[in-house]
Amino acid sequence: MLIDTHSHLNFTDFDKDRDEVIRRSLVENTWMINASTNYLTSKKAVEIAEKYEEGIYAAVGLHPGDVLEEDFSYEKYRELAHSTGSGQAKSKVVAIGEVGLDYWYKPKTKRKFELFKQKQKEIFLKQLNLAKELNLPIIIHCRVAHEDLLKILKGQEFQGVIHSFTGTWEQAEKYLEMGFYLGFNGIIFKLNLNEIIKKVPLNRILIETDSPFLVPPPLKIKRCEPIFVKYIAQEIAKIRNENFEKIAQITTENAKSLFL
Repeated sequence: MLIDTHSHLNFTDFDKDRDEVIRRSLVENTWMINASTNYLTSKKAVEIAEKYEEGIYAAVGLHPGDVLEEDFSYEKYRELAHSTGSGQAKSKVVAIGEVGLDYWYKPKTKRKFELFKQKQKEIFLKQLNLAKELNLPIIIHCRVAHEDLLKILKGQEFQGVIHSFTGTWEQAEKYLEMGFYLGFNGIIFKLNLNEIIKKVPLNRILIETDSPFLVPPPLKIKRCEPIFVKYIAQEIAKIRNENFEKIAQITTENAKSLFL
């Protein structure tokens, strides 16, 4: 069994064959968590998850790159994730995410960039509060912003994962000390993260695809799917000189421990 801890079958890329993609995944005993980037994809992720008894789960949240495109409503996201009357999140909503900071895109002026960063931080803090209220882990997106992210998280008590980790080992150590998992996907075929992957304790690694993005190199197709998470597990096994079965077993246990 494998668990793709970060996919996006709630994106329009899968509108034509979403059910078939899910069927292929479940037949291969691959479960998934569909992360979200705005309210519409969050709503879609919940709808997809609730169609299936098990194996398909949702995370809801506003992506840092989208904070200028949507007025964040704490109550709307809370209502989407919350199970009325229980005081807890819906059983199929297993995380708040993906949320965080992304400084890759830079507006044309320094002032606009600073305002963009400040807006991201404000929305991120609100979503951290939502995760705390609902007692949910967080799926964090961070791109070119690790130092600011670490400052925000310092002293806070959250469970979660740094999705698609591409930082330094020094930054990885700080996240690990805080109790976070590190998520690895097809980016490991593009960037040399081998030393970090070797050093991270196996019980703190999660595997993901970020479907429909980051198709593993052995595949000659344009769209990634959750079933391809096995290629990530295989590459991690190769880098760490471990057998595939061990990587599959422990990363699945990690995902269940954090999310399920």
